[in-house]
Amino acid sequence: MDIETRRQKQQELMVKLVERKVRSRAEQLYQTRGEVDGHALQDWVQAESEVLKKSILAPLYRRLRTESQGSEAVEAGNLSV
Repeated sequence: MDIETRRQKQQELMVKLVERKVRSRAEQLYQTRGEVDGHALQDWVQAESEVLKKSILAPLYRRLRTESQGSEAVEAGNLSV
């Protein structure tokens, strides 16, 4: 495995770690609200904000999520052509 591939895999693992923490916090928010549906996006955004505020991985997470969303948009555009 070359250095670039190893770096990418490590970054993916770090992003998954942050996402796991965000998911866990969003679940806590959902439960605190009495498990009322309809607020999933609000819970996710709040949880993401709280987790990233405390994480040194925040810049990496934001960059990789932005890049990932950009490539998904390009792929979706290619599928609709």
